Amino acid sequence: MTAAPTARRRGWQRLDSAAGGLALDLGLYAGSAAFAAITAATSTLLPHRAWGAVAAVGYLLAALAATGQLLLRRRDPASPPAGLRARWAVTGFAWFATALLPLAWQSLQRAGGRTDRAQEEVLVVEESGRRLVDTGTPYLGRDAIAALPPGEQLLGYTPYQPGMALFGLPRAAVDAWWTDARVWFAVGTALALALAVRALTRGVRRRTDDHTGAALLRGVQAATVLPICALTLATGGDDLPVLALCLLALALAAAGRPGRAGLAVGLAGALKLFAWPVALVLIIWGLTRRAGLRVAAGAIGVPAAALLPALLVDHDALVENVLRFPLGHGLVTSPAQSPFPGHLIATALPAGRAVAVALLLAAGLAIAVRLARRPPRTAVTTALICGYGLLAAILLMPTTRFGYLLYPLALLAWAPALHPPVSANRRAEAGDTA
Repeated sequence: MTAAPTARRRGWQRLDSAAGGLALDLGLYAGSAAFAAITAATSTLLPHRAWGAVAAVGYLLAALAATGQLLLRRRDPASPPAGLRARWAVTGFAWFATALLPLAWQSLQRAGGRTDRAQEEVLVVEESGRRLVDTGTPYLGRDAIAALPPGEQLLGYTPYQPGMALFGLPRAAVDAWWTDARVWFAVGTALALALAVRALTRGVRRRTDDHTGAALLRGVQAATVLPICALTLATGGDDLPVLALCLLALALAAAGRPGRAGLAVGLAGALKLFAWPVALVLIIWGLTRRAGLRVAAGAIGVPAAALLPALLVDHDALVENVLRFPLGHGLVTSPAQSPFPGHLIATALPAGRAVAVALLLAAGLAIAVRLARRPPRTAVTTALICGYGLLAAILLMPTTRFGYLLYPLALLAWAPALHPPVSANRRAEAGDTA
């Protein structure tokens, strides 16, 4: 490991722990309030503008609370209202005010007849739930999609794994605000994060100022109150349970439970392809602990079991939705076109798409070589490889979304919370860096 990464890591740790972590808390909430206000004023997406109007107030209140905590800490560094438990309380309030409250408000407005209070993925997931009940598969075939009006063909595609349709089942049964798919995305996210926190704290006594406890809080903040996550959950939401299950899998790996880690990442992989690279790295981690088969049983078995019914009911519909459409060979193309390097190269250069794909494959090969030469032996390194790998993939994919950045950001912020409490294990962790 070189001196430069060490210096950067130490610099981040100083920033993260400044004023007992409250300085960065204040910066997070204040910066997020500004982002939400700008979104409310300028976004061309109406669900995003509605989110910003509510979230800006929530972030501002959280920033005021963090300011008060800073003032109390200046008077008395040991003051409980400025300690870690109080920071957790402010984080919980912030998530409620900036994600759950806007989500509930938009769901209620949508149930009241507003058609501009949900992103397209919500409609797609709910419709896939209805199709699952009616036909046994969440997917429409190519001919059925072609028969739709041109303006509805994009919504005819379901570019998710079959498990995602489960979040649409409540809507298939009852048409009410609480059956909005986003409500159940939030329930799944909260449950997975709660289990992840429990896995990392169970049986471990931590002081309220313990560095690992503070790192865990920061990781939870990155998955909940960070604007890219709060906005996504309130307006679309399908990525959040996938992310939370990946974080749970890494937490279970850190807790020495490889079989359960495989099941958690397998559940994520049954929802969306973004979890599959995490599953692969976790399997390699498991091999270093002679637990590769236990990890693979869930990581591969659960997605395979989810795919089997759809494969048997309509093989062609499955291929059309989960392979042809994401690869750009569907009847319509994905609107995911954020200005990242891969997209810019694909659209601006001759044969740009081939160049972008070549760069993406080169990045994948580099990661594969790293995994072969130095397989991850700890959950921390596993999280770092997953985070940096997904970041490279998102930046280089010809078709991508800005919102996908929530995966690498949360994974990288989660890594410090995965350090084991035993000093000997900490020394082993230090010798296995990404």
